[in-house]
Amino acid sequence: MTAAVTAAVHPVDATTVLRLLATRPRLLALGEPTHGEDVLLDVRNELFRQLVEQAGYRTIAIESDCLRGLVVDDHITSGTGTLDDVMTRGFSHGFGASPANRELVRWMRAYNEGRTATEQVRFAGFDGPLELTEAASPRQALTALHGYLAARVDTDALPCTAETLDRLLGADDRWTDPAAMMEPARSIGHTPEARELRLVADDLVALLDAQTPHLVAASTPQEWDRARLFGRTAVGLLRYHAAMADPAPSRMSRLGALRDSMMADNLLALAERGPALVHANNAHLQRHRITMRMWQGPVQWWSAGAIAAARLGEEYAFLATALGTLHHHGVRTPPPDTIEGLLHALSEDRLLADPGRLAEALGDAVPAARVSPWFGYAPLDPAQLAGIDGLVFVRDVPEGQRWWPTA
Repeated sequence: MTAAVTAAVHPVDATTVLRLLATRPRLLALGEPTHGEDVLLDVRNELFRQLVEQAGYRTIAIESDCLRGLVVDDHITSGTGTLDDVMTRGFSHGFGASPANRELVRWMRAYNEGRTATEQVRFAGFDGPLELTEAASPRQALTALHGYLAARVDTDALPCTAETLDRLLGADDRWTDPAAMMEPARSIGHTPEARELRLVADDLVALLDAQTPHLVAASTPQEWDRARLFGRTAVGLLRYHAAMADPAPSRMSRLGALRDSMMADNLLALAERGPALVHANNAHLQRHRITMRMWQGPVQWWSAGAIAAARLGEEYAFLATALGTLHHHGVRTPPPDTIEGLLHALSEDRLLADPGRLAEALGDAVPAARVSPWFGYAPLDPAQLAGIDGLVFVRDVPEGQRWWPTA
């Protein structure tokens, strides 16, 4: 079987990836099985550079706050802010501390020097303004959308004044109370002000849609794209806060579904702009439901990748990433009867496996499902092999700089 498996693998580079896919998808999704390992981000960075230089890709989108990502995009396109400031303010989830993310931003800024707007590369976060324990106030998205419209449409067309919006929003710390994730009663999402804000947000987005011809003519492409982003984010955040206040047994499944729906909306908007490389946890990019067990019991919802794939068809492609060892987290050499074990035996540090040919090599043999001793690494589910367009394998992950929390 080793010879057959060897025939199913290739180098990890843009030329091989696009040959394997036989197309240039508008969204090329590269998953990772764990966060916080820069060797995986190095693979992503090199693939993105090659896609830019060889295949005309111009955007990279990562699993980070979509509003914070605007700080990064402004820096790489126009030089706004210092690199240190951008790494602090432009990323969520602690991702700004990653040396590989810093190198990505540095390279993108250098690439854009002297290039026209249409030639420049762009950066986007596609996650909502959400952290594990809290959701952001909708203030930034709502006030930005209101301000954009107020500058371009008649005042009487707006559903409220800026002063009324500020009053309804109140203090931001009421929205970001971390206790609300575990205690629905602590959430602001079902207050009269939050309910009224959902109507205001709906009216603002409806006005944005109704005035599209005028607004497109009166805006730069970037202003129009960002106004739509502010609208999506405001509506999504207010839905999320309402779900946080709901004590129903399905609460966590609903919160997960709302987050991935926000992700999918952002990805579909990026796909309109041109081909993009997308990077996030495998679970968010897969074509299957996300399933996990939480303190409330088992939960499941459709991933952002599944939603995007349903809309884009062959214009969406998913490369999953698996790894062999992660010794500093107790993840040792994979058992030989797992897919990771078969690939680990080949000795290449990094490789790209063709799932179809890999399945042929396996024949009737059913690979075992690998079990990780560490919660932060999700092994490949062999039952999902048919839903993967390519499998990137990193043989051994060295212990590097600890920049991401693991507890």
